[in-house]
Amino acid sequence: MENWDEVRTAFQVARMGTVSGAASVLGVHHATVIRHIDAIEARLGVKLFQRHARGYTPTEAGQDLLRVAQTTDEQFQQLTSRIKGQGADVSGELTITSLINFAPLMVPALASFQEAYPDVIVRYMTDDRVFRLEYGEAHIALRAGAQPDEPDNVVQRFMTHQVGLYASEEYIARHGRPETPGALVTHRFIGSENPDSRAPFFRWLKENVPRERVVFRTADVRVMLRAVVAGVGIGFVSVREAEEQGGLVEIMPPLEDWASTSWLVTHVDLHRTAKVQAFLRHIKEFVATNKLG
Repeated sequence: MENWDEVRTAFQVARMGTVSGAASVLGVHHATVIRHIDAIEARLGVKLFQRHARGYTPTEAGQDLLRVAQTTDEQFQQLTSRIKGQGADVSGELTITSLINFAPLMVPALASFQEAYPDVIVRYMTDDRVFRLEYGEAHIALRAGAQPDEPDNVVQRFMTHQVGLYASEEYIARHGRPETPGALVTHRFIGSENPDSRAPFFRWLKENVPRERVVFRTADVRVMLRAVVAGVGIGFVSVREAEEQGGLVEIMPPLEDWASTSWLVTHVDLHRTAKVQAFLRHIKEFVATNKLG
């Protein structure tokens, strides 16, 4: 394709569904969008869109073009992200990703990092999916579980997270406190929506408590914590969160098998850049200073 501008315009029309939407994204007049669409359709000899009152819908040929253009656009964005991360100054965007349950740690750490480095724009992405560092989707990933083994990544052990079984004072007042492991099976539990969760403490729960006693199920650890605090049942809470929350009673202390390790992961191409190194030092110092490790 000789004219990338036309391909980019067609991609935005397909993505937005309207000429006006594409024009807004591209920062051009709507007449320019129409001209580009007409030109690329004439050059290819096929219709890329069906026009209707609500906008533009890609034809089969338009869908093919959309897939290729989207991949190319993403690769350009990833390249831009990687280039931006190669500067010597601690400035510009810094993208960090983790599971949402690390937010209570990461948000104050990121806030203090920006106080030290005010020229840094933080993008903190929380998602269950694994961000592809080799594609420039993030500069730093905080991951939990088994040690990551993707090629070309630099992996550093970060923290060991202790997890115990807790209930609220309100729950204990209503249902009593189980004094023996055998008494647990008569109580109400908060657990994972996924009965086959790989988390070691949920595996223990599956082996030791009937599934029907797990009366509150969710996939979100934030919801689990709120349910424990609200007195819904007994649930797993990190020792640090239980101490910060207050009003929770330890039902079972952390078992060694329940502990999980977290890892700081960077791509080898960006690992030595100034802002990545600055944040790695900062988060380690933040954990040590606040005695979180």
